[in-house]
Amino acid sequence: CGGSGCSSPGAEAAEPCCPAQRTPSPRRKWQVFPGRNRFYCDGRIMMGRQTGVFYLTLVLILLTCGLFFTFDCPFLASNLTPAIPAVGGVLFIFVMGMLFRASFSDPGVLPRATPDEAAHLERQMDSTGSSRPPPRTREVQINGQTVKLKYCFTCKIFRPPRASHCSLCDNCVERFDHHCPWVGNCVGRRNYRFFYLFILSLSFLTIFIFAFVITHVILSCVVLVLDPVRSTVLEVLVCFFSIWSIVGLSGFHTYLISSNQTTNEDIKGSWSNKRGKDNYNPYSYGTILSNCCAALCGPLPPRSVPEPPRSVPEPEPPRSVSTRTRTKLGLDPPPPPLPLLGSGSGTAQYLCVAVVGSGSAGSVPVCC
Repeated sequence: CGGSGCSSPGAEAAEPCCPAQRTPSPRRKWQVFPGRNRFYCDGRIMMGRQTGVFYLTLVLILLTCGLFFTFDCPFLASNLTPAIPAVGGVLFIFVMGMLFRASFSDPGVLPRATPDEAAHLERQMDSTGSSRPPPRTREVQINGQTVKLKYCFTCKIFRPPRASHCSLCDNCVERFDHHCPWVGNCVGRRNYRFFYLFILSLSFLTIFIFAFVITHVILSCVVLVLDPVRSTVLEVLVCFFSIWSIVGLSGFHTYLISSNQTTNEDIKGSWSNKRGKDNYNPYSYGTILSNCCAALCGPLPPRSVPEPPRSVPEPEPPRSVSTRTRTKLGLDPPPPPLPLLGSGSGTAQYLCVAVVGSGSAGSVPVCC
């Protein structure tokens, strides 16, 4: 530092006070993540950049279910059965759990190449020796079917099979299905099962609410001759216009799971017979049950952006130990012998001090 007041004398392990000598604190991967994602809870929650539609999804579900549990469930529980609000509550909790799991999970983002890896890959592609630009695709064989691996100019990698680059999140996602604004995240290998269970359970919840709201209206108008509550009419309208899209989406993804396809592959017609008679889906396991088990029960790969490790308590500093105790424990070597008084007939004579007496005033030290 150049100043004498920077460190106090005797403080050997003192932290340097000058800013130039302080080492910068390491940053986690999610803090330097190059994509367009947002991270919360110290990197444990990962979402897309545009989350406005996700909050709209939350409002629609909470509003519809809140009106149903507030105005319809008391009437239905007293006039029909108390099981109706219980079943509705279980469906609601499951729907919210799957929504949060699909929205807050890493969809399967592939790590980008480091500068050294990208330079090495460029050298490999330029080593062909031809005047033409190097090819940006590679071909691999999967179950007898030729699959092309495309080069990503943003991530500087050859994308693995079924992966694609999301333009909204600016990431390559493994087994990319689509980017869903309703959940505010990409849908890929690590969160597809939660997305499917979300839309499937939401279909059952919408049908459940719609059916019992109609029952409430019929019992109120016909049997009890009462005017239907305005909130009940609002629930009917919301459920009627949303039930078709939700149920249709659930049916479409059920078809995709049964054939082990993704939305991206189905839209592009990657395994359609129109591309040739020998074109088939190399990822299918042959049966509907096997495909469903692979999509819903298979193992999940680890995150490319790992969660922060749990804090480990720092060890306590060692306590000071006396010299005698350290010698007994073998921590320090024994002290050297006292100096010699002299030597006689080849036998060393050491200085030995003893106290004769028992602590009285006449105790006399004796040397031998």
